[in-house]
Amino acid sequence: MSKIKVMSEVLANKIAAGEVIEKCASIVKELVENSIDASSKNIIVNLKDGGLKEIEVIDDGIGMDSDDAIKCFSRHATSKLYKEDDLFFIDTLGFRGEALPSIASVSEVELKACNNDVGTLVHFKGGKLIESEPTTLNRGTRIKVTNLFYNTPARLKYLKSEQTELGNCVSFIEKLSLSHADISFTLTNNERIVVKTSGSNNLHKTIHEIYGLEISKNMLEISASNNDFDIFGYICKPEILKSNRNHMITIVNDRIVKNMDLNRAINDAYYTYKPDIKYPIVVIKIYTDPTLIDVNIHPTKQDIKMSKLGELTSLLEDTIKKCLYDNLLIPDGVSRLPESYNEVKTEIFSSIVNEVKLEEEKERIQTAFDFSPKAHQETEETQEDIPLIVNEEMKSLNLYPVGQAHGTYIIAENEDGVYLIDQHAAQERVNYERMQKIMASKEIYKKTMLIPITIELTSSEFIIVKDNFDYLKDLGFDVEEYGVNTIAIKAHPTWLVEGYEESAIRNMIDMIIIDKKKFDPIVFNDNLIKSMACKMSIRANTPMSHEAQVELLKNLCLCDNPYNCCHGRPSIIKFSNYELERMFKRVMN
Repeated sequence: MSKIKVMSEVLANKIAAGEVIEKCASIVKELVENSIDASSKNIIVNLKDGGLKEIEVIDDGIGMDSDDAIKCFSRHATSKLYKEDDLFFIDTLGFRGEALPSIASVSEVELKACNNDVGTLVHFKGGKLIESEPTTLNRGTRIKVTNLFYNTPARLKYLKSEQTELGNCVSFIEKLSLSHADISFTLTNNERIVVKTSGSNNLHKTIHEIYGLEISKNMLEISASNNDFDIFGYICKPEILKSNRNHMITIVNDRIVKNMDLNRAINDAYYTYKPDIKYPIVVIKIYTDPTLIDVNIHPTKQDIKMSKLGELTSLLEDTIKKCLYDNLLIPDGVSRLPESYNEVKTEIFSSIVNEVKLEEEKERIQTAFDFSPKAHQETEETQEDIPLIVNEEMKSLNLYPVGQAHGTYIIAENEDGVYLIDQHAAQERVNYERMQKIMASKEIYKKTMLIPITIELTSSEFIIVKDNFDYLKDLGFDVEEYGVNTIAIKAHPTWLVEGYEESAIRNMIDMIIIDKKKFDPIVFNDNLIKSMACKMSIRANTPMSHEAQVELLKNLCLCDNPYNCCHGRPSIIKFSNYELERMFKRVMN
């Protein structure tokens, strides 16, 4: 007797539901995407208790007749694919025909639909049809889901709290609103509106409706194309950052996707514009030929495979870098202060003004700070020969230093307002970009040491370091074996900070050992440059002469990114004349 049997449709749907329906937001996703595919222009999502008690989706799409209203709950029943070739030209959000039967198999579903003729009401419970009858309804579809996971207690047990489930639903509707700015979305919970967009077909306006004024006014538009991809969207200025990647929204052919390669390219474009632990807010739409993408690799269709991915990531990264470079990114000092500080803004700025007066009194006893890096003369001459690109946006500010606060912040001004420059962050950026150009030039000058530095290692460490001897020599180090498991450094590049040579060399060896086979020379070079740039820069609480301040601002204008240090901290903040007058009550609006 045969042991293999075909499982019932209800059982198959329950198994499919385990892959497709994970939480309340999964149901909202599937139902709302069906509404979008039905050419809806207004979609309303009503939740009760965050969706735990009830989920209702109402749209004004093309609707269904009585036959389709019943047939849509059959497994693999779809209006979006008819033949095998259609799989290569998918232009709808749904296509498998699994969502509705999966939802119906683990809940109670009531569907009302009308396509300009007589409306139809169908009622399913646990995947079984309970009733089907005519009803009255305007054109569109209204679907209500209750008793979620009533017949799968294990899944019901692991639903989260009301606030968590609501948060997941809100997050998804917000992203969907951004991917379809031409559709008006409304989400309510217990009859209270949580999300509402206008459907204006204006992406920037939709960003404002979702994120609010503070973020929308700090977004920059990007647009670019190549032979295979068109990209359009908005990226945030580096002053507006988040602690996670949830707000890096990528939309491919109007489908929200989560792709690690795309996220990595976006994050890399912000390199040194932000700290590593912070992430930008971006909404980027990507359009390409459907034959270049495969959306059928994940049950939720949120990840995709893409042909020519390298070309797309390069286009994304280059476009974002150019946008950041072409815009003035100095954050407004007042907007960065928390609201609780509103009452003390005047006192804060008054103390800064007092610091200016104190610095003027100290000017005659200030010691000039030597701005050039402490290295050999030939290194300094090499730096002089390296061409630097002037940042026209920064140079056009025509900043003039007028003092120093707390021995840490240079106070500069122009006709538009007052600027605070973190002297350490600013000089760190200057040194970082100079050292980048030095190392890229391949003209490395060495300094021979009278007494070589010897470093003793374990056997395993020695093998790893020895494998990277060629790399160390390319950097300008004369390194060789010196006895058992010991290396000797006889010369080093002149760009090492004087007095810190041995500690820097030991740190480099430690980094090589820690990284082992994953050692990346490019990443290592950059981390090394950051470390050296930091040590070469003036510290906080160090007086600077007026001439040194002028020189620092002059060199900052030569940087590709004068707005942040190499670790992503801001180097300059602006207080506009209007904000100053508001703080001192010269203007009252």
